[in-house]
Amino acid sequence: MTTQQSFKRRVRARMEKTGESYTTARAQLIPDSEPEWEARISAEKVRERTGRTWNEWFALLDAWGAAEREHSEIATWLRAEHGVPGWWAQGVTVEYEKARGLRPVGGDRDGTYNVSASKTIAVPVERLFEAWSDPEQRERWLGEFDLHERTSTPPRGARYDWEGGSSRVIVLCESKGESKSTVALSHERLPDAAEAARLKAFWRGRMSDLKALLES
Repeated sequence: MTTQQSFKRRVRARMEKTGESYTTARAQLIPDSEPEWEARISAEKVRERTGRTWNEWFALLDAWGAAEREHSEIATWLRAEHGVPGWWAQGVTVEYEKARGLRPVGGDRDGTYNVSASKTIAVPVERLFEAWSDPEQRERWLGEFDLHERTSTPPRGARYDWEGGSSRVIVLCESKGESKSTVALSHERLPDAAEAARLKAFWRGRMSDLKALLES
């Protein structure tokens, strides 16, 4: 059982004992040291794209019983019942799970963590993807790390196993014109917050190295 599953069980037990709502029971059990949820996107922006603010969505999800449901079920309900576009349905679901203690900030519901990094570089998207996909070119800016390709859709992106498959790296490349493109990376299934923090700094540095190499 993961830490998040154990905490969720404790919240349920308190709810049964006291009759409190999920939010109230969680507030009584959450450690003082746990970071509070903070929205990455403003309430006004969320309302513009989805029709409701964060608090309005969270209240609606609470009333529906989302705290007791799986991630995919919540996102599907938002799309089917409320017409929330796919990307935003996933975003509202993730932020709800964070706010209600169903997933750690920066992590997933299974207790693992993920980090992301991105960079806009003044080269065509094909050149950017090649710097990732070709092992010899990649070693020039990334170094000698075990990055095993799982799937690839040139020049859009690829999925890799990192260091023997202990975690996974997902790379997406997008053209911004004839001579400019963006790469977005997600490193998933990291074991804890400390490793996530280390790799977040690592990838920021490597992305800067990649930009310097390609624009030199």
